[in-house]
Order: sequence, then structure tokens, then C-alpha cells
Amino acid sequence: MKTLSALHLAGRLVRHPAAHKGDAGKVLLIGGAPTMSGALVLAGQAALHCGAGWIVLMMLDTKSAHVVASQAELMVHDANNYAPQQAIADIAPDVIAIGPGLGVSEQAVQWLEAALLWQGPLVIDADALNLLSSNDALLSLLKTRKAPSCLTPHPGEAARFLRVTSQDVQNDRAASIAKLVDQTQAIVVLKGQHTLVASPMHATYQCQEGNAGMAVGGMGDVLTGCIAALAAQGIKHQLDLWDATCLGVQLHALAGDTLVKKGVGPIGLTPSELASELLPLLRALINQHALSH
Repeated sequence: MKTLSALHLAGRLVRHPAAHKGDAGKVLLIGGAPTMSGALVLAGQAALHCGAGWIVLMMLDTKSAHVVASQAELMVHDANNYAPQQAIADIAPDVIAIGPGLGVSEQAVQWLEAALLWQGPLVIDADALNLLSSNDALLSLLKTRKAPSCLTPHPGEAARFLRVTSQDVQNDRAASIAKLVDQTQAIVVLKGQHTLVASPMHATYQCQEGNAGMAVGGMGDVLTGCIAALAAQGIKHQLDLWDATCLGVQLHALAGDTLVKKGVGPIGLTPSELASELLPLLRALINQHALSH
């Protein structure tokens, strides 16, 4: 198995002095059902810190669909006011990520179906994965997409896809991700210690970074926002969804390790802290590339 080594890809994100927000990409994040709006906000914060030019949150919880005081840059829409396919067409995103706090309601199914029908880079996480694993029609839409898709399951979500237990997944992670790639025809990130990344066109890579302090709810939402932001910038900066996924996985894990070295965690390390740590890390990688060229 190959070791993931993708940090050099950050060098492609150097911006032209005359760049505008459109050059950094528009990300649409869909989720945030009642009691789970924080998941979508975390994904949005990560997308901001990873450099997306324009971020829209499509929030399923009406009561939470308002300005995020701590992150006023995020544009929040009430999903209950929109027809999913028309909303996606009107927003015209460069990348969609769906799943953080999505829930498994009929409304969630409608938004996931619309996202799968949309022909652009798509990141699928959390409850969107659970809906896919239990709905053959949605899974068929995924497998027949012409645009690239990325799935980011943890072992429990992977187990539901494969109809096995989480322990079965953990007992042979390499075989599990291979089966997931075959079943979904998508890029797959199998999260956990030494996260694995694979796709129908690529071998399996293992991330060596990361630590047990990252085992807390919300870390996956931060990864989703990170990958989406990198993919959105990649449209103008020669990063495809595979590149963005590999860079996002390693950057996310390295941020966790950097915080622990600073004395933040491992116990008590929060996803919000990790989302903020992504920015200085990414900046340092870009600057390092600029100095070497």
C-alpha cells in the first residue's frame, strides 16, 4: 500500500494578483437538519479556512437558517424555501458537499437526489452516505454520474454499505475500501486511524498523519468542508477531485497533529480548533512552494 504524500499539491493554489472570488470557487454545502445545524456550520468554517471564494449553506433546519454570528461570511439559506434542483441551478456552485447534519427525512432524500443529478464535483458524507447505502435508486444515480464523486465514510457508514459490522471493516480496511470503490464507482475516503483513499482510477493510499484526539464528533464535517473548498479552487488551479481529496485528507490529519504538538489536545481537541488550524498550515505550504520556485 502506498503512503499518501499530497501536501505539495497546495502549491497549485497560488493566486494571481488580480484573482476574484469566482476564481476561488463557489461551494454549496447541504445539510443541517434540526439539532444538527452545527455540523453544516463546521463544514462551512473549514471551507472558508481552506480558501473557497464563496460558500453557501443550504440549511434544512428553518430555526438555524440565519446569520452565523461567529462566521458572518457564510451565506445561509433556508432549504425549506427552495425546490432542490432549481435551487442548485440558480446557485450554480462549482462544488457541492452534502451530508453534514443532513438527517434521513424525505426532504433529505430530495436534496440528495438533486445533488446526484447535478453534473459537477460532489462530496458525500454522513447521513447522505446512510441514505445511499439504504436506497438502491440513489446508489444507481451515484454509479451513473458522469462528474466525479467522493465518499467519506467512517467504519460504521462503510459497514452499512457493505452489509457487515464495523469490526469487519476494521479487520481488513484495505479490502473494505476496495469493495466500496467497486460498489460506488467513486473516490472513497475510509476514515479512521491511517485513513485510506482510493478510487476506480487510483491505487489505495494510506495517510500516516492524524491522532486519537481527532476522535470526536464534527471532525468529519471539517474534512468535508476542506475537500470541497480545495476542489472548488482546483477548477481554476489544476486540482481535480482526486487531488483535492488527497490533499484535504492529509492537510486535515496534519492539522490535528500540529495542534497536539502545540499542547492542544489530544483530549479536548475540538473540530473548530482544527478548522482554524487548516489556514496557517495551508498558507505555509503555499509559501513554501513559492519560495522554492
